[in-house]
Amino acid sequence: MTKILIKNAQIVNEGKTFKGDVRVVDGVIDKIATSIQAEDEQVIEAEGKHLLPGLIDDQVHFREPGLTEKANIETESRAAVSGGVTSFMEMPNTKPPTVTIEKLEEKYSIAERTSLANYSFYIGASNDNLEEVLKADPKNVCGIKVFMGSSTGNMLVDNEETLGNLFKNAQMIIASHCEDDPMIAENLEKYKEKYGEDIPMECHPEIRSAEACYSSSSKAIALAEKHGARLHILHISTAKELELFRNDIPLKDKKITAEACVHHMWFSDEDYKEKGAFIKWNPAVKTKEDGAGILQGVLNDKIDVIATDHAPHTLAEKSNKYLSAPSGGPLVQHSLQVLMDFHKQGKISLEKIVEKACHNPAILFDVEKRGYIREGYWADLVLVDLNAPQKVDKSNLNYKCGWSPFEGHTFSSSITHTIVSGHLAYENGTFHESVKGKRLTFSR
Repeated sequence: MTKILIKNAQIVNEGKTFKGDVRVVDGVIDKIATSIQAEDEQVIEAEGKHLLPGLIDDQVHFREPGLTEKANIETESRAAVSGGVTSFMEMPNTKPPTVTIEKLEEKYSIAERTSLANYSFYIGASNDNLEEVLKADPKNVCGIKVFMGSSTGNMLVDNEETLGNLFKNAQMIIASHCEDDPMIAENLEKYKEKYGEDIPMECHPEIRSAEACYSSSSKAIALAEKHGARLHILHISTAKELELFRNDIPLKDKKITAEACVHHMWFSDEDYKEKGAFIKWNPAVKTKEDGAGILQGVLNDKIDVIATDHAPHTLAEKSNKYLSAPSGGPLVQHSLQVLMDFHKQGKISLEKIVEKACHNPAILFDVEKRGYIREGYWADLVLVDLNAPQKVDKSNLNYKCGWSPFEGHTFSSSITHTIVSGHLAYENGTFHESVKGKRLTFSR
């Protein structure tokens, strides 16, 4: 029997912050009280620190199998846990892509052996695998991923009949990357004519434009509404898209939901000159006004969850010119610290952070017994010291790719302890890897 007692923490949970203790027994939260007498538990003294539910990141790319020069499930789950992310949902654009039940279960098998965090994996939709997608069990698979813009090239679903049948028959959440591919291709040709092979990096948000995002998002929503599908639109990158979403009903009643990613709120098009390809993502980082609008959407509940779209590439790949440098970057180690900086700047409350990064992913995906600090729930917990600044440099990165777009920045807070399914997985820079994370299950 393993027991942990967290003493004197500022507990942030379900819209409130209060001082108290939490006892964990055999992976589960056993008791929450103002004061709990220590018996034979491992005691973690948390005076002056904040205890949050572990973050649930509903969009990551951990690159295994087939792209493991960039990352793998073991390395990136370590990075996640060191950043307070205790559960992740990973995308299917690996090599080969995860478009069959067999390939899906192979990923689960890898995670069972190597992942320090809890895990789930999307099955990917293509133009010709509808039957296979519909075999996925909604109780132990997080969702279906659809690229309605060819962010990765090999998984674009552009067959109208296939899309219609998918939206009509899916028994679980359809998570969609929405960018209008023909519009982007047309924009790219214009910039090639103007610049040849030397397109400046700051043209990225003009090529992968706001109009391309809005066009695709609005089409996806129209399709979902026509068929009554459950649609989740990933990584909103424009303020304009917010008009497509509702905030007048509870999240549990929404059929159309939206995700914000930390980089679209932190960076802007003014940063391309300094950061170049290191902030090249799809969809593109756009204007400061877009970033502020997305944060406002988080605050007013047009946007339901905060995630990362963690998608590492090697330094060599990112050192290429615009046309060759891939889109994506590592984020999962620093997402909570980004949000804590926003809090320190007065932009968002701790309670709202926990709602959007912990509670709401659990509600949106029907995750069983996670996302809250509740007796009887799995103990996925993170301790944060709001008064311990940490400078990001290569020596403290846990990503396999070895770089971060935040290098040189000093965050205002530090993550000191992370507990995953009751196991103390991370403690002040040290990993405890004897116990692995668990497969997420869903009450559907």
